[in-house]
Amino acid sequence: MSRTLVVLAAGVGSRYGGLKQLTPVGPCGETLMEYSIFDALRTGFSRVVMVIRAETEAEIRGRLDATVGRAIPLTYVFQRLDDLPSGFEPPVGRSKPWGTLPAVLAASPAIDGPFAVLNADDFYGLGAFRELERESDKRTDSGSELEEMPVAAVVGFRVADTLSDAGPVSRAWCRSDDGGWVQEMVEIKKIWRHEDGGRYQDADGEDRFLAGHELVSMNMWQLPAAVLPDLRRRFRSFLKLHGGEQTSECLLPDEIQALARESRIKVRALRGPGPWCGLTYPSDKARAEELLAQLTAQGVYPEGLWAPAP
Repeated sequence: MSRTLVVLAAGVGSRYGGLKQLTPVGPCGETLMEYSIFDALRTGFSRVVMVIRAETEAEIRGRLDATVGRAIPLTYVFQRLDDLPSGFEPPVGRSKPWGTLPAVLAASPAIDGPFAVLNADDFYGLGAFRELERESDKRTDSGSELEEMPVAAVVGFRVADTLSDAGPVSRAWCRSDDGGWVQEMVEIKKIWRHEDGGRYQDADGEDRFLAGHELVSMNMWQLPAAVLPDLRRRFRSFLKLHGGEQTSECLLPDEIQALARESRIKVRALRGPGPWCGLTYPSDKARAEELLAQLTAQGVYPEGLWAPAP
């Protein structure tokens, strides 16, 4: 069965101060999204859908078409502020994209089967893609839970491995039962690194602490195409409540959790073995460069991802 990778690359990078999607971090100037696409190729994906903004099309295509595009088919779709369901319009003055769920919906015309979703500005590693590959194989078995209801999967990472030394980050804490099924995803807006784990404040302003082993989502998903109509419905519900606001975002983890509460989908928690890195603050770039240089020296990646084989 054909498998599609959807790369969310329409962000504006406000905290980073530029296009994180195009930041060179590899030994030969590769971007983080190129490493994800390279790993997707190695684990059975056959096409890539890039969700971008029209303003960045020339830069992103200029980076990918001549290299990545020779290795795997690329489709480009735009996430637009005015790409809304009938009856809705963006509020005057809004410039912020609507969030990760409508980014997935922007890709939906190019999706015809099971697909994975991830951020362009995160590095997930080959092991995380192998987890998706194994989960995909399970879903094609005749005895799969698909007969009961659609099944999604989220790849989580140890929270301690996803925090930044430069400042707080937002993470979705995945709480699962003993069978690995997600029971709740708790969105924590600001987590600071603290000793071996993390620190955040609850709704009352009290400090709370994470030990470091807790599993958090970094927005790496595997989804069945059957979930798309429900995601469209959830986006309409979001717009009814928040469509007049300037900065509210409709986030994929929140809406998938809502569908799970409605018994419309089940979510399997997978554990990404790491290493992970990402770009939130400018100083995160040095960590990404160091990690990818190490993985290249270890032979996990070639020096020059898209260089012709000798």
